[in-house]
Amino acid sequence: MDNYKKNSLTLKGAVALGIGVMIGAAIFALLGQVAELSGSLFPIAFLVGALISGFSAYAYIKMSNAYPSSGGIAMYLKEAYGKGIVTAVAALLMAFAMVINQSLVARTFGSYTMQLFDGSQNDFWIPMLGVILLVLTFLINIAGNKVIDKVSFIMAIVKVGGIAIIAIGGLWAAGFSFGKVIPAEISGDYSIGSYLGALALSILAYAGFTTITNSGEEIIKPHKNVGRAILISLVICTVIYLLVAFAVAGNLSVPKIIEAKDYSLAEAAKPAFGIYGLWFIVVIAIIATVSSVLANVFAISRMTAMLTEMKLIPHKHFGMPGNLQQHMLVYTIVIAITLTIFFDLSRIASLGAIFYLIMDVIVQWGVFKHLRKKIKANGAILLTTIVLDVIVLAAFIWMKAQSDMLLIIISAVLLLLIFVGEKWFLHWKKNE
Repeated sequence: MDNYKKNSLTLKGAVALGIGVMIGAAIFALLGQVAELSGSLFPIAFLVGALISGFSAYAYIKMSNAYPSSGGIAMYLKEAYGKGIVTAVAALLMAFAMVINQSLVARTFGSYTMQLFDGSQNDFWIPMLGVILLVLTFLINIAGNKVIDKVSFIMAIVKVGGIAIIAIGGLWAAGFSFGKVIPAEISGDYSIGSYLGALALSILAYAGFTTITNSGEEIIKPHKNVGRAILISLVICTVIYLLVAFAVAGNLSVPKIIEAKDYSLAEAAKPAFGIYGLWFIVVIAIIATVSSVLANVFAISRMTAMLTEMKLIPHKHFGMPGNLQQHMLVYTIVIAITLTIFFDLSRIASLGAIFYLIMDVIVQWGVFKHLRKKIKANGAILLTTIVLDVIVLAAFIWMKAQSDMLLIIISAVLLLLIFVGEKWFLHWKKNE
């Protein structure tokens, strides 16, 4: 079976993959955490996050139109920086950010599923359910692109429709009064750094659009459809996020959202729909998180396979059957399972945001410095994206350093290991 068969993925399938990653991460995993950092302004944080992500997406759309590839970001980095340490490190940062996202969504799956059992947040069953989800999506991925295309599209329709019903019901319960959900003044309980930190997580909520770049080898009319899929998925997700954020803000106080931050959407469904709303949103959450991890695994296995073929990362098959991409599926799932078991939602999300923003700055600078004339990209947009990314990243790191220094240490150690490991590997390959 050829896992890189041309024309095996439709435009709607690529859009479904992008929506799958984004909605699974943002609405169910990040809404409560964004509210914790920005208070009653959390719907605005999602809107500003969408605007910043729109600036960021410009470079990826221009690159995908010029260089469609199953390697996605890995190929873009190669075009900008060549086969060297910068390409390898930045691509691995993106790979780890995507794996972290899998773990984030897997634990969210566990948190929402446990709502069916009296809302118990069991320290054993939440990660265990996340592990089961990861194994399930691995099995679907090895079934091939046609299965992924159909499953992703059906799940995207179901979850977008289901979430829209919950959002509209929540707005109805709030009397469709946006005055109730948009504060008249900014609370003094939150610093500028805290608001900017919320933006880092809201940007992570949209980062799933980058997974679409990995479908360039397989999507129909890749020079046009990869970029179209990115734009369509961003617009759809922005609308859904804002509807849900306003619905939640209209039905729950900020302290209540923070208290139930790992399953806040389930709590917000209760005022409008009662216990039936809880069951309904849990079912939608299960579908959404399954499709999110499915799309993420699909993308990262292809990107890491491309890095291996470019001889930028090591590979050992350990006697496993199958091709390179299937081996990368196994490695991806194993790392995601480890994170799911040992990290909580807050730290997983924070780690993912840091890695993603660093990677994005490297991509944007590479396009600006080396490729903007070749692909006819607007330099002002690229530089604006870099400035916005750096401001948000710096504020997020500063804020986390005040509250969770261990996270910053873990991030720094992982970054150092990635850099040193890649430098050693490339030196070894050169002298092999």
